[in-house]
Amino acid sequence: MGKPLGDFIRAKRDSVQPESLGLPARDRRRSPGLRRLDLAARAGISVEYLTRIEQGRDTNPSTAVVNALADALSLDPSERNHLRYLAKITRGGCAVRIQPVPPPRQVRPSVLATLRLLEPGIAIVTNRLGDVLAWTGGFESVAGAAGVLDAAAPNLTRYVFTDPRARSFFADWDDIADQQAFDLWLAPSVENLEWLTAELAPVAGPEFARRLKRHVVPPRGVLRLSHPAGPELRLVRETLELAADAQQLVVFLPADEHTAQAVDQLRGQRRRLRSIS
Repeated sequence: MGKPLGDFIRAKRDSVQPESLGLPARDRRRSPGLRRLDLAARAGISVEYLTRIEQGRDTNPSTAVVNALADALSLDPSERNHLRYLAKITRGGCAVRIQPVPPPRQVRPSVLATLRLLEPGIAIVTNRLGDVLAWTGGFESVAGAAGVLDAAAPNLTRYVFTDPRARSFFADWDDIADQQAFDLWLAPSVENLEWLTAELAPVAGPEFARRLKRHVVPPRGVLRLSHPAGPELRLVRETLELAADAQQLVVFLPADEHTAQAVDQLRGQRRRLRSIS
């Protein structure tokens, strides 16, 4: 796991301009952003203690310290939640060696029944690791031609970072890559995250490792897809958390009439191909 809490604090500190916090700008800075001395002073802790947290040598900061650091860095609500989550897994997982294990891929029958009711809509059941566990025919008509479902056990994270087709399929590939990397920190368990990163990092390369360590909370706007058949699709994502299963039911809705018509055409093409075969 490295030192995710320290990496996040350091990344945010480097991204903060001192002037935005009412501090005087300093010339000849050797590194960008907020000095460790200034952050420690704003949070009311010692520089030595902040250094230990950033370097991963202190894995049990109190809730008061975590909240003080969030205030000192002026984190927004999403960033505060992520900071607290990293503090939690740091306290619970860094003192012992974690045995990586794959997450379960079973989907409850009632969830599968719900998915069938959504036909011919575009919907999937997934988890924070990017495993695509079940999907509608509508999703297959939109994503199948791009290779998203080619693997025996489809995984969006692996597809985004290792399949060359992903950079064409996702019009905003950089944003999607940030989202998939960030979601790994919210994986079903720390053990599952370790399993996927150990498997993915050697083939995904430095692009994946860099994004995983950035801890940037990504925006999630309209999803733009460049379908291999030609049309650009603009989809709005609605997510229903299945907390007991550590899974999500994600429904993709056309964001405009052009997309709605294109999706209908793709569904028709899929039905014709199925009837021929």
